[in-house]
Amino acid sequence: MANILVIGGGFAGCIAGHILSEQGNKVTLVERGPRLGGSCVTDFYGGHPYTLGPRHFLAHKPGIFDFLDRFCPMKRYEGHEFLTYIERDQNFYHFPIHKDEVAEMPDAAQIHKELEACPGPEGAQNLKEYWQLSVGDTLYDKFVKSYSKKMWDIDSNSEITDFGFTPKGVALKSGPVKAAWTEADAGFPKAPDGYNQYFGLSTQNCDVHLNTEITDFDVEKRRVEIDGEWHTFDRIVSTISPEIILKNAFGELRWSGRDFMKVVLPVESVFPDDVYFLYYANDEPFTRIVEYKKFYENKSPTTLIGIEIPSNSNKLYPYPMKKDQDRAQQYFDALPEWVDSIGRAGRYRYLDVGMIIDDCMDLYGKI
Repeated sequence: MANILVIGGGFAGCIAGHILSEQGNKVTLVERGPRLGGSCVTDFYGGHPYTLGPRHFLAHKPGIFDFLDRFCPMKRYEGHEFLTYIERDQNFYHFPIHKDEVAEMPDAAQIHKELEACPGPEGAQNLKEYWQLSVGDTLYDKFVKSYSKKMWDIDSNSEITDFGFTPKGVALKSGPVKAAWTEADAGFPKAPDGYNQYFGLSTQNCDVHLNTEITDFDVEKRRVEIDGEWHTFDRIVSTISPEIILKNAFGELRWSGRDFMKVVLPVESVFPDDVYFLYYANDEPFTRIVEYKKFYENKSPTTLIGIEIPSNSNKLYPYPMKKDQDRAQQYFDALPEWVDSIGRAGRYRYLDVGMIIDDCMDLYGKI
């Protein structure tokens, strides 16, 4: 039996604590906040459940959905769609960009000409080149250019060099299905308070310390300082940003955050039936609007929407630029082998719930 410290009680910390404690290890979980779950906690406003941004479940590997469903009963989603508002066209279009909708655009002739000339994204050196080589200048300008620049507060999308993905898997979608995700298990908890009950269940065999700040780190000696006392462990599992536990040895990592506005509207619902997200790719300050009834399916004569505005007020999205990823790798290379850095903050990667579970299961095995 190993004596293991888990730093952080967000989704990654709870999953790690669950798996490791079920294997018979002594697990101490330290969370500086007053509750477990991090940004995946469901709160209520005006009687409506919500999280700080949609915390839906996505997984591309078989078995990940079933794992969570055993402990947190889940419902599957099929066919949910995302729309992007293009102000210059005064119209909403599906995202990923759908080939069939090009004909509806006022500049369709120019777009078709560019699509025919597109060589494909092979050889692209940055996000701007990826999209231009995939769909041409016009669609890139409409859907991607302003959105990505305001999301990351950058002057040019050529700065984004970690681009081996697109937000929904493809640059240009075709065929009869306009759903955003067609090759992944997608879902959300059935419970009216989302994942909340799982956070307690997953850590019931852990020694949990809330409102507890780790004031110093000495990972070379496998120990941390809490309230003036040093505590030593066989293994450390960190779900916080790696520069924290290595005391900014290589400089701070950059993060993009979100300010979150909650708005209750006097109607039962506002989005079309199959639409879950609305993206805004123009010069408005917000990037996305979510209607939370789409996930929780709560019954009410009113509805809650969440409006997301990029900011520096918190740390939610790691920067996908080479200089930032290279700096993060310096930290990973410097961590002793008895320290695991996991989760979105720990990996400094844009991981969602399903990816975090997959990450932990790869490291620690299945229950």
